[in-house]
Amino acid sequence: MGSLSVNLCGIELDNPVIPASGTFGYGYEFAELYDINCLGTFSFKGTTKEPRFGNPTPRIAECTGGMINAVGLQNPGVDKVISEELPKLKACFHKPVMANVSGFSVADYAYTCEKLDEEEQVGWLEVNVSCPNVHGGGMSFGTCPEAAAEVTAAVKKVMKKPVIVKLSPNVTDIVSIARACEDAGADGISLINTLLGMRIDLRTRKPIIANKMGGFSGPAIFPVALRMVYQVANAVNVPVVGMGGVSSAEDVVEMMLAGATAVEVGAANLVNPYACRDIIRELPAVMEKYKIENLKDIIGGAK
Repeated sequence: MGSLSVNLCGIELDNPVIPASGTFGYGYEFAELYDINCLGTFSFKGTTKEPRFGNPTPRIAECTGGMINAVGLQNPGVDKVISEELPKLKACFHKPVMANVSGFSVADYAYTCEKLDEEEQVGWLEVNVSCPNVHGGGMSFGTCPEAAAEVTAAVKKVMKKPVIVKLSPNVTDIVSIARACEDAGADGISLINTLLGMRIDLRTRKPIIANKMGGFSGPAIFPVALRMVYQVANAVNVPVVGMGGVSSAEDVVEMMLAGATAVEVGAANLVNPYACRDIIRELPAVMEKYKIENLKDIIGGAK
């Protein structure tokens, strides 16, 4: 059997499959279903400085080929994550974990990242710049190269561990934002976050989601995600983590050919809680089918 291992920012992964933030909780819930140590790693639920209740309900709407969510970063806050969630995780996951961080000001990001950087279990910080900047008119940090770079630089200043910046696809030119983050010191780039979507209830004539709009994810967004991963991977010199609509071992291989070093799986976990385990099990057969000896050799192989 060929090798599934890849190296992400200096840390070896047994395989490139990573459950995406917000679809895998803090891991231990899934550990009741299967041994989650089979995963490359996973990105835990988006964590903020203060606890957040999240958005009003309804927060979920179904769509053809996917779903829309507007959960609103519901989480217990970084202090509780460190004191309560990470000890529970330590009992069932024995690899470095990816900590996903959100913030509403540059200082928020730096505070939360600095706290999580000190945690032995944390291998990487995945910094979600798709949040609204409360000091910048509410515009998302990730829609402007300068704002994304400012967050990246502030986080890098307080961090020893690798920083992977997670980009929003709801922009005109994702490459310029990726380059700005790389120039500001990012050790890696992950993309894409969800696309902005909406559904309307025909009976009430009102948006289904209380927030009106939400993040569209699922298989329907895969071609958009693949295109953006390809563009960014060809423009930066740091590792890229690809995600967006990935739901099979073939999708993982396709993402890696586009330039992804590792691949996150999101909405598929909500449809089938065994999705990531199943994808990892299917990878050797897919590698054999396409005559792939070592997965790391195909990264960026599509020219």
